[in-house]
Amino acid sequence: MKSLPRFSVLLFLTIALSLGCRRHHGHVLETAYVSAPQAILRDHMAAVYNKTGVVKNGDRVEVLEKDKRFARVRTAKNEEGWIEQRYLVSQQIFDGFQKLAAQEQNDPQQATGTTRNDTNMHLTPGRDTDHLFQLNEGAKITLFKRATVEKILPGSAKPAVSEGKAIVPMEDWWLVRDAQGRVGWVLARMVDVDVPLEIAEYAEGQRMVAVFVLDEVADADKKVPQYLVALTESKDGMPYDFDQIRVFTWNVKRHRYETAYREHGLNGAFPVTVTHEAFDKEGTLPVFIVRVKDDSGNVSERKYKLNSPIVKRVLAAGEEPASKGKKR
Repeated sequence: MKSLPRFSVLLFLTIALSLGCRRHHGHVLETAYVSAPQAILRDHMAAVYNKTGVVKNGDRVEVLEKDKRFARVRTAKNEEGWIEQRYLVSQQIFDGFQKLAAQEQNDPQQATGTTRNDTNMHLTPGRDTDHLFQLNEGAKITLFKRATVEKILPGSAKPAVSEGKAIVPMEDWWLVRDAQGRVGWVLARMVDVDVPLEIAEYAEGQRMVAVFVLDEVADADKKVPQYLVALTESKDGMPYDFDQIRVFTWNVKRHRYETAYREHGLNGAFPVTVTHEAFDKEGTLPVFIVRVKDDSGNVSERKYKLNSPIVKRVLAAGEEPASKGKKR
């Protein structure tokens, strides 16, 4: 009989501890990810609260409870608190970004760039599409693909009208990868494409959208790169990724860049690819492949080789050149 009180106390403590653990851990409703650059966890949803933790962009959290505006979450550090639901995205959206990164992991790089401002990475092109990760101003990114979508006009603004037809404004987007390996779509006007200063002056009012190093030549005690560049008009919404290519070779005698090859009027489509190939007596030369669309949208490839400073088409068996480039 004397053991009963002790047993009862132990049973009470066990039940209390179990209930306490349940209250602490809570039932996990779902998994979510933080889409804000940084957010504070609070102990109450009221205007006056205590800080219980901090979460950052991309952090994984467990959702324990939901209100109309807030969600109570637990972090990997076991910090719990309330956060506004607008700062969270679902597991489905996170999985979408993981799938996108896997799909595009072998895409050839078209250029590198630098972000002008803090900007969101979207799952698909468009300002109203799902987004999760955020790039900081000045972030270095790799550019792979371009897309163009209808621009969302502010407020009640209406498209301009020309000859009785509404002119739908368009804007360009880039598919990019950041230094952490995250992949997503960013608004093109938020990105400055990295173009070497030595050739940037040759843009002639065009926009350089892809830059490739073909090879290097020796000039005294330094190696100087030779470039292939794809250009387009300096406005968004064009039906092609680029409409001109130029090859810049280095004149060793004059110590300057010169245009070795130029081709206009292309309905160019990314990706452009650069490699090397063996050509009998010429040896191994830089080769680049440009993809172009015809009026029906069919894509064909054009191969070129650089035997510096001369660029020539490399024709497949039975192929005839569609157009000739211009030299300068």
